[in-house]
Amino acid sequence: MLGRRTDLEDIVQEVFLQVHRSIRDFRHGARFSTWLYRVTVNVVLMHRRSAKSRPLFGEAPEHVAAVDQRPRADEQVERHRRVAAFHRLLDRLSDKKRVVFVRHELEGLAPGEIAKIVGSPVLTVRTRLFYARRELLTMLGEEPSLAGVAAELGDAATESRAAVSEAAEAAPAKEPA
Repeated sequence: MLGRRTDLEDIVQEVFLQVHRSIRDFRHGARFSTWLYRVTVNVVLMHRRSAKSRPLFGEAPEHVAAVDQRPRADEQVERHRRVAAFHRLLDRLSDKKRVVFVRHELEGLAPGEIAKIVGSPVLTVRTRLFYARRELLTMLGEEPSLAGVAAELGDAATESRAAVSEAAEAAPAKEPA
């Protein structure tokens, strides 16, 4: 959710300080991991709000640059361009949509767990996830390095809708009771 490695280390430190300060507020009947996620999300959101006045666009996060170890330089450059472009798109999402999208799509958490973390109903989490995906798909076409991804996702969505339509037409119609 943060991007730059230096920010990540600062945020981790701030999370530990916040946990230390507010551990007495932890309800012992709740799951500690859910409470810790909530504290972390709050610290990250506060950091992002304070960083709005100093946005950093166009640079790939340090931890992303270190991930790719492929030998071909042109593939590395293109991959870094796409990752940086995707981070720019994530930055354009609202905080609420970004949190839900990152937690679900990148961290693999279930909507129910995310609902506990963000303090919202599961239906709200699913709605935010739907709109985050839709916004990202729209924005993908605006990024030249991600336009191919947008086309592939658009084709996959079209194929999926066609398959659902075919299945619906093939299913026998139910008579009203």
